[in-house]
Amino acid sequence: MKTKIIALGLAALTTFAAQPVIADEGFLPALSFAAGLLDKGVFPQSDLYTTDDNISIIADDGVNLDANVFVPTNLEGDLPAVIFINSWALNEYEYLKQAGDLAEKGYIVLSYTTRGFGTSGGLIGTAGPDDLSDYSKAIDFLIENYPVDVNAIGSGGVSYGSGISLMGAAQDSRVKAVAAMSGWGSLVEALYGNQTPRLVWAEILVLAGQNQGNPDPIMAEHWENIKNQNLAALPPIIEWANARSPINYVDQLNANGTAIYFSKAYGDNMFQANSLMDMFSQLTVPKYIDLVSGTHATAELIPPMTGIGEDIVWNNVYDWFDFHLKGEANKMADAKPVNMKVKFKDQSDSFEAYPIPEATDKTYYFHPRSAFDTGDLESYPYQSWRGRDNTINAWAGTIFSTQIPILSQILEQFEVPIYASIPLASKVRSIYFDSDRLSNPMQIRGEPSVTLQIQPKHDKVQLVAYLYDMDSLGTGKLITHGVMTLPNAKSGKKITVDFELVTTAYDVPAGHKVVLAIDTKDPQYKSPSSKNYAIDFEFSSKKQSTLTIPTL
Repeated sequence: MKTKIIALGLAALTTFAAQPVIADEGFLPALSFAAGLLDKGVFPQSDLYTTDDNISIIADDGVNLDANVFVPTNLEGDLPAVIFINSWALNEYEYLKQAGDLAEKGYIVLSYTTRGFGTSGGLIGTAGPDDLSDYSKAIDFLIENYPVDVNAIGSGGVSYGSGISLMGAAQDSRVKAVAAMSGWGSLVEALYGNQTPRLVWAEILVLAGQNQGNPDPIMAEHWENIKNQNLAALPPIIEWANARSPINYVDQLNANGTAIYFSKAYGDNMFQANSLMDMFSQLTVPKYIDLVSGTHATAELIPPMTGIGEDIVWNNVYDWFDFHLKGEANKMADAKPVNMKVKFKDQSDSFEAYPIPEATDKTYYFHPRSAFDTGDLESYPYQSWRGRDNTINAWAGTIFSTQIPILSQILEQFEVPIYASIPLASKVRSIYFDSDRLSNPMQIRGEPSVTLQIQPKHDKVQLVAYLYDMDSLGTGKLITHGVMTLPNAKSGKKITVDFELVTTAYDVPAGHKVVLAIDTKDPQYKSPSSKNYAIDFEFSSKKQSTLTIPTL
């Protein structure tokens, strides 16, 4: 019953959020309503702090940035400070609750609206150079106008604010600690990972920017070129996106010694976890990450706004700032840096590093299906005196799917899995390979990967791989997925394709099977072609198709 109530409460927002692919006019009123909820927040009241909502920070180019500030009333010397940066399409009122909480703990808290959003001036910079300059200008303003301890400044934000906090701190060594929630590592990967346009979420970003802000026209132009696979236009887009990718600022963050807290949801298909985890592995500074269930920003928004579920992320953010800005001993002092919530279980595992040092790779080899049997995942390579192939067609999708974009991933946060009846899937439009029944549980921790030997029969093809936990009745529970698009394939040429699935933590019970299913379409992604093309999966003793799973 509780799950049904939650689903009903979220359905309106997420249904509208999925609409850009279908009908822009249906999406915009819902977006305006959602942004309006935070348009002019109600300030919390307390005797422990005062507030000022009439702040304008003037950027180096004269653009005004609207802001508010919370200042503790019992001032004794210089105080630690935190700067919050808004999420995409929101404004300086997004963090009122958190600003009040931190002010009660003795922090001066400034929240500002980035250029192009809310009532701030200028064009949306998409976390570009102007946004990073504005970030430092906000720090200047805080130091010049309030009793700030210049050795105890932190910043944070959700989504857009996360990326600006990371790149801003890389260029401004005055920032000692960052809380980067639901952010991205590589913007190239976020928009076009594995040459695949992220259709639903990118459409939402563009429409939200147009409806709730003043976008630089280059943003929509870049997305149209990505979406339509205009390969000639990609080099300048990649250069533009690389400048907006926190993973390219790791050396500066390491040099500054910035302590960084991250949070990331497994089902965040706006900014999938893999490039952020790559960035995390390269950092040598104090760091910590919470990997949780849900989708983009839901772990940061749903618990504090609804009271449903434990507010793991914000509680850890407060502890992170207390430890690194105030020097208070708390659980962060001895915490292992990687905390992974196990999907659909009341369990979290902690590790010293990522990739997980305790994990070893379990490799399965693909064996072809026949008229009487499905494809198999075996522990030994395929051997045959002659090669074989299995063919699928791309004229429609299948029941292998991430299902309803956004909504299905939100429901995973409330322990509602995505299911598929594996034996009922189309044998024409998809293929799957299953293992023997597991004699022991399989604890998956990290990024599974696939290597496929294929022969595309078209010049533009897409492969979507789904990893399932299948029970004795053939019901598959989606563990994770991955996608690869070949926008410039050579029809008829046999090739090897490698790609990773999204980071996850999942336990497959003993007695179940691991299933790797493949088709050619998913609602999350833009298909490269509307034509009915074929893909042959090739099997020979010389070139193997494999599935590799990191397991404890």
